[in-house]
Amino acid sequence: MFRALRNSWRLLRVALSFARHDALFPLETLGIAPALIAWARLFAVRREARRPGERLAAALQEMGPSFIKLGQALSTRADLLSEEVAADLARLQDHLPPFPGELARKTIELELGRKIDAIYSRFDDTPVAAASIAQVHFATTTDGRDVAVKVLRPGIEAAFARDLDLFYWMAELVERTQPRFRRLKPVESVKAFADVVRVEMDLRMEAAAAEELGENFRDHPDYRAPAIDWDRTAQRVMTQERVYGTPIGDRDAIVAAGHDPNVVMRKAAEAFFYQVFRDGFFHADMHGGNAFVDREGCIVPVDFGIMGRVDSVTRGHLAELLVAFLRRDYRAVAEVQFRAGYVPADQSLEMFAQACRSIGEPIFGKPSHQISIARLLAHLLRVTEQFEMTVQPQLLLLQKTMLMAEGMGTRLNPHVNIWELARPLIEDWMREHFGPRATIERAAGDLVQGLRRVPRLIDSLHLVAERERRKAERDVARPPLFGRLWPRLRFAEAVAILALIAAIAAWWH
Repeated sequence: MFRALRNSWRLLRVALSFARHDALFPLETLGIAPALIAWARLFAVRREARRPGERLAAALQEMGPSFIKLGQALSTRADLLSEEVAADLARLQDHLPPFPGELARKTIELELGRKIDAIYSRFDDTPVAAASIAQVHFATTTDGRDVAVKVLRPGIEAAFARDLDLFYWMAELVERTQPRFRRLKPVESVKAFADVVRVEMDLRMEAAAAEELGENFRDHPDYRAPAIDWDRTAQRVMTQERVYGTPIGDRDAIVAAGHDPNVVMRKAAEAFFYQVFRDGFFHADMHGGNAFVDREGCIVPVDFGIMGRVDSVTRGHLAELLVAFLRRDYRAVAEVQFRAGYVPADQSLEMFAQACRSIGEPIFGKPSHQISIARLLAHLLRVTEQFEMTVQPQLLLLQKTMLMAEGMGTRLNPHVNIWELARPLIEDWMREHFGPRATIERAAGDLVQGLRRVPRLIDSLHLVAERERRKAERDVARPPLFGRLWPRLRFAEAVAILALIAAIAAWWH
C-alpha cells in the first residue's frame, strides 16, 4: 500500500510535468491512472507548436537523469511510439549542468583511498563533459600519462533506484490492466533498461567492457579501444587513456586533418560488422561524439557505458534477414522470422511475406545512398501487433545503434550507403557460417553432442530401473510390481537406442 501511495504521488508529479509541455499522450495511450491523467490535463499547455516527440523530450529532460535515459531507451520503440516521436527522442541530449570539481576530487579520494595528489600530478576541476550519470575530467597521472577520468554524480544511485521503482510499478500496472500491451513485455523492458543503467553506474563494468572490446580488436589496424588504468579505477571512478583525435561526426575537421571521409566510413562499417557478427559484442552508443579518428586514421571509441550483446543464433538469423532484404527476397525474410520464432507459427507465412514486401519496397526503391536498414528494422518492429510478434529487446538496441551509425555515415558522405560498404563482409560471413561446408560441420558437431548425451541418458534410465528393481525386491508381498520391472528395463534400452537413431538421422538430414 505504501509503495502504491508513494508512486501514485510521484506519477502525479510526472503527469504535471508532461502537462506543462503538452506531452501527456504516452500516459494516456498506456491507460495508466486515467482519472489522475485527466486531472493533470487541466494544466496542459494549449496549442503547443512543437512536434509531439519534441514536447515529450522536453518533459523528460525536465524530470532528470533517469527520465533522460528512459527517453533514449524509448527512442528504439517505434513499435510503441510513432516513428516521428522515436526519432525526436533519439535526439534527446544527455547533458546536465556539471557538479563541482571539488566533489569529484572527494569521490576519487574516497574510492581510491589516496589523496588526489598521490594519484594525479594534475587534475582539471572543470569537466570536459557532463551527462546524466557521470562527468569527465582530464588529468595527468603521477607517472606522466595523459588520462580522462570519469566520475559518477553524487547520489545518482539512490535517485535512479527511486525512479526505477516507479517505472516497475507503472509497467506492472500496465500489464495488469491493459492486456493489449502485454506482448510488448513492459516489465521485461524495464528490467532490460535497469540492467543497462546498473552497468553504467558501476564504472568497473564499463572499464571491463572497454577492455573486452579492445581485446576483440587487438590485431586490427583500423579500430582500437583506449587503455584502462585499473590502478585508478573503482566503482565510482574510471581512468582511461586520453584520446587525441578528431570527432568522427565532424566531416570538415576530418578532411582538415588529412583523412578521407569515405575511408573513415568504410572502417566504421567494417568495425560495426565485426562487433555484431564476429564477436556478438558491440558499442551501442555510437553517436558522432563518442568516437575519434586519431592521427594514423584509426577509429578510437570512448564511453563504454552502453554495450550490446547478440548471441550466435540471433546473429545468424539477423545475417540471413539482412541479406534476404538486400536481395529483396521477401519470402526468405518471412521464413527467417518464422524459423527464429519471432512470428507465431499460427500466422500466415504468405501474409507476413506480403507485409515484409510493403516495408521493403518503399525503402529499396530509393537510390542506394538513401536506403536505411535501421528504418527497415523499425518498420518491421512496427508490424508486431498485427502478427502478434513478441518484442526482441536485443534487436531494439541493435536497431538504435544502426540508426546512429547511419546518421554518422550520412554526415561523413551523404551519397554513400554505409551498409553497402559492409555488405561483402556480411555475405562472406554468411558463406562461411551457412554454406555447405559449414552446414556439414555444424551437423557433425550436433551428432557428436548427441552421442555424448546418449551414455548419460542410458545411465539415468538404468538408475531409474535399478531403483524400481530395489523397490520391488523390498516389497516381496506385491509381485505384480516386480513383474512390471522387466518392461521398464526394456523401455529404457529402447529409448536410448531411439535417441541414438534420432541423432544419426538429424546429422544425415
